[in-house]
Amino acid sequence: MLRRDFLAFSGAAFVPTFHSTSSFFLETIMQDAHSGFAPVNGLNLYYEIHGDGQPLVMLHGGVSASEAFGRNLTELAKTRKVIVLHLQGHGRTKDIDRPLRFELMADDVAALMAFLKIEKADVLGYSLGGGVALQTAIRHPAIVNRLIVVSAAMQRSGSFPEVHAAFDQMTAHAPQIAQNIKGSPLGQLYPDVNWETLLRKIAEMESHDFDWSEPVKKLKSPTMLVFADADSVSPEHVVAFYRALGGGQRDAGLDGSLRSAARLGIVPGATHYNILSTTAVADMASPFLS
Repeated sequence: MLRRDFLAFSGAAFVPTFHSTSSFFLETIMQDAHSGFAPVNGLNLYYEIHGDGQPLVMLHGGVSASEAFGRNLTELAKTRKVIVLHLQGHGRTKDIDRPLRFELMADDVAALMAFLKIEKADVLGYSLGGGVALQTAIRHPAIVNRLIVVSAAMQRSGSFPEVHAAFDQMTAHAPQIAQNIKGSPLGQLYPDVNWETLLRKIAEMESHDFDWSEPVKKLKSPTMLVFADADSVSPEHVVAFYRALGGGQRDAGLDGSLRSAARLGIVPGATHYNILSTTAVADMASPFLS
């Protein structure tokens, strides 16, 4: 399959690009990381801990795993205790007989934090992981301090129609895409992943409609949204999401005292698929987290 076709069927839940240096990068950062498996909710959930400081849980997008954060992980780990995990069926976390659901994976995050004896943490999620992060704050508000959602929608309708079309066709193309991934650096990094099953499960999950706008309005965690200026989520939805959090309601005043607790960041010259290729997300997240 040509690269443009692979991109066309990628949709908004995972990162279709995987740099050849990612394997080297992951091996390098793993030298300074503690890793293990946590028995939670029927899974042996793989996790890594980088750095020291206040805990920050980082949740990757679909198909890829912790390496997708690139230098954003290493930058944030300079001042934080960063916990990255591999979601169900991804990376080093083997799949189980359970559908992929944002809500179930959010429960896995909460269970991992309990396993690690972390009472409360900031949570940052990208794409599919952004949905999981949002559900973690909705379902387990007591364990989430600050929340950062990167390139994820609060409603299925927030993504562009071509994204939904890609997911609708993903099941039919899963065998071909899976075969391509197997021969890629990503496939070599995680040879035990059943890519076809993972793709089918993602497609099935994304076929369900969802609208989390009402619970978003009730979130207690200070929340930051980060999007690319050419994201897979429409600008109109970005504004609606920000407004649901209380942002963009009025002029903030000369001293900014009338602004909401919510924050909005736009990464210029970026798309959904390369927003993590620089440290822009970490650069925006750090002041908000501190």
